[in-house]
Amino acid sequence: MRMTAPPARATGRQDTEGMAVASFVLGLVGLLVLNLVLGPIAIVLAVLALRRDTPRRFRALLGLGLGIADLIVLFVLMAANGTTSWTIFS
Repeated sequence: MRMTAPPARATGRQDTEGMAVASFVLGLVGLLVLNLVLGPIAIVLAVLALRRDTPRRFRALLGLGLGIADLIVLFVLMAANGTTSWTIFS
């Protein structure tokens, strides 16, 4: 005996689209703030979306690239300033 209603639609495909878009947005925001946190999250979401064969493959690849760029920016700023954060007010 089934206690719940059958699913109305398959959500797996939409989940991967959301992961791809979230990866892109987090990677983009991570270039400005919290790149130590948002960069790796963007990378993980992009890899998951790509492994699950997202229809938004290009967006996931952009998120992956931006996540990697977040970490590169962080390491460059750490090498230049000797700190893990940066500010426009020096």
